[in-house]
Amino acid sequence: MSKQLLVDYTTFQISPQIIAESEKANNGKVIVSGVLQRADAKNQNGRVYPREILVREVKKYSQIQIAENRALGELDHPESSVVNLQNVSHNVRKVWWKENDVMGEVEVLATPSGNILKELLKAGIKLGISSRGLGSVKQVNEDTVAVQNDFELVCWDFVSNPSTHGAFMNPSLKESITHQNVVDYSNVNNIINDMLCDLTSKCSLPSNCSLTK
Repeated sequence: MSKQLLVDYTTFQISPQIIAESEKANNGKVIVSGVLQRADAKNQNGRVYPREILVREVKKYSQIQIAENRALGELDHPESSVVNLQNVSHNVRKVWWKENDVMGEVEVLATPSGNILKELLKAGIKLGISSRGLGSVKQVNEDTVAVQNDFELVCWDFVSNPSTHGAFMNPSLKESITHQNVVDYSNVNNIINDMLCDLTSKCSLPSNCSLTK
């Protein structure tokens, strides 16, 4: 079986109060903890990640990427198995198991994407943490597939909504966009536009630059 890009979503709930407390306790840094992924349970994509496979990949990720301080992730998933440094927003500092949940401590970085992520979290926007990996799957029953032993974990990314990645999801499992989703997206756009306006107001580029129009 050929490998494919596997993308899966878990809600990552962090309150604005936790963000403020983290900044105060960590000299301005935002460091948050939560569930990164779940083993032996069918997720919203109809996939099951066997615990022994996730244990192996999480251990390898911890011994290499985390140990070398390069467990980087992006803000929103690209359709790629490579982490794009220009879009890096956070770094996973450590991972551990809590029953069948992969838990993680994540530092939001002071990069352009990291600053956007921090402002979204501070504004109380509901975000998710989403694994990205390469591997094959095997049909278990009509609506469930199991990730196979060739799975390789790439990273965990922050994402806005699982339905935005429909190319990697079972169409029958897509979520509808509720009123709350619309409100969240409006808030996201307002935050990003405010940050762009702040950047362009300080910009010294020529007047014909596309950023100043």
